[in-house]
Amino acid sequence: MNISIIGGGAWGTTLAQALSDNGNDVLIRDINPNFVKKINEEHLHPFFDVVIPKNIKATLNLKDAVSYSDVLILCVPTKAMRSVLHEINTIINTKKLFVNVSKGIEPETSYRVSQIVNDEINAEYIDGYVCLSGPSHAEELILRKVTFLVAASESKEKREYIQRIFSNDKYLRVYTSNDVIGVETGGAIKNAIAIVSGIASGMGLGENARAGLISRGIKEIATIVVSLGGKMETAYGLSGIGDLIVTASSMNSRNFQCGLKIGKGESIKDAEESIVQSVEGIRAIKAGYEIGIKYNIELPIINMAYLVVTNQIDVKDGLQKLLARDLKEEKYC
Repeated sequence: MNISIIGGGAWGTTLAQALSDNGNDVLIRDINPNFVKKINEEHLHPFFDVVIPKNIKATLNLKDAVSYSDVLILCVPTKAMRSVLHEINTIINTKKLFVNVSKGIEPETSYRVSQIVNDEINAEYIDGYVCLSGPSHAEELILRKVTFLVAASESKEKREYIQRIFSNDKYLRVYTSNDVIGVETGGAIKNAIAIVSGIASGMGLGENARAGLISRGIKEIATIVVSLGGKMETAYGLSGIGDLIVTASSMNSRNFQCGLKIGKGESIKDAEESIVQSVEGIRAIKAGYEIGIKYNIELPIINMAYLVVTNQIDVKDGLQKLLARDLKEEKYC
């Protein structure tokens, strides 16, 4: 079948290969002419030195991509998500299944991508919504290394459909969930904790400190998930703790790399701009901070990270303030 992917960066083109391996034809829309040329003429992944299947095509034309398939996979940075969806809404004329594979929350509204879709796309053109998330570095999946994901939708039919078209018995296994809130939120907020983990490494704090911050970060992810109406167990699944493990401890993680640079003394602006691909963690920190205020929940790590990334406090002072908080019992529920 035909599948459209909106966004042909590292993750979008990698997912295109997985879909092609499962017998689908894929059309990627990207705004970068060099990416489009590389895919169409050289049959190469835009970021990795990997040959991709020839039935993966690319276009600069959004209308062509939207009309190509009844399945639109959204793989653009969340800072561009609203504008891209707004443009799609001006050209769409049939129902589409929207599948989000980006991991972020809009800081200005605290909206998840499902909410942005409902905001920007006329209801008569939405044939369901699925969020596909989980611990997944494009650098590994493009080499067909074993990966586990979760497809979340309120519709059993839609989440099982996405499970089927992505899963294979060689390297990609997809689970399903009905907790869209939990899967979207966990996938976004773990980026904030990955920034903190990188900062800790950059400061040379050691593995003890980083493990402690990640563990307490899981608590903050779960707190936000539940506050927004998601399930606590989702935060401890693939899209929460699973994604956090891979994102907060690997040099393949853009968010970890960004935090590492901040911890070593680079400015927030320079650290973020030095990463070639999109860094969602800074936006996630800001969104998490706003959610904490809105729902009156305690998020000491995210709150301190917010003061750091908004240049209100130095990283060393932020660490000291975290350590100086009142002593308390460890609780995770």
